[in-house]
Amino acid sequence: GIVEMILGGSVNKEIVSMINRQGGKAVGLTGKDGELIRAKKLQLPGMGSAGESADLGQVGEVERVNTKIIDTLVSDDFIPVVAPIGGGVDGRSFNINADLVAGELAVALRAEKLILLTNTPGLLDGEGNLLAELDAERVRLLTEDGTISGGMLPKTQCALDAVSGGVGAATIVDGRVEHAVLLEVFTSTGVGTMIHSSAGG
Repeated sequence: GIVEMILGGSVNKEIVSMINRQGGKAVGLTGKDGELIRAKKLQLPGMGSAGESADLGQVGEVERVNTKIIDTLVSDDFIPVVAPIGGGVDGRSFNINADLVAGELAVALRAEKLILLTNTPGLLDGEGNLLAELDAERVRLLTEDGTISGGMLPKTQCALDAVSGGVGAATIVDGRVEHAVLLEVFTSTGVGTMIHSSAGG
């Protein structure tokens, strides 16, 4: 479909060529390549009329991740750029939330760190101050009282799922800041909001 052409085509190729221009060795993939992401149709219970599951067409969720193609590329120093499209049992394509794909990949690869780029400074408290570090319990409380809401809810949930799945830490970072990822990886304080599983870190 159109989304597959955009995500798997122009956006993916643009990121690949930017990495390659900077001297990296990038390869563009979708989740269908090498059976990287097996997907199934996403059903949202009770969202349809009369309370039945809503049919979201080609929107899917991750059923399982097979990291073989990623492992092969990384062992040869390639940087995989994965478009969030998964393949169903019948070969159909499903568009999947990109944060979810990143989180599932991070867990499957036993990643040390997951970095989610966004267009805000990170998670903010009620006064608009950056929350630099949170554990699972604090995230739960901030979600319950409405401090974490809207588009930040799925990002935060994805970060939580990743750390509970064994990823060392997940950070929500402002992608508009120049060198945001470098600052996050190579400075002791980092930028954005870091989420880890427990208060002990």
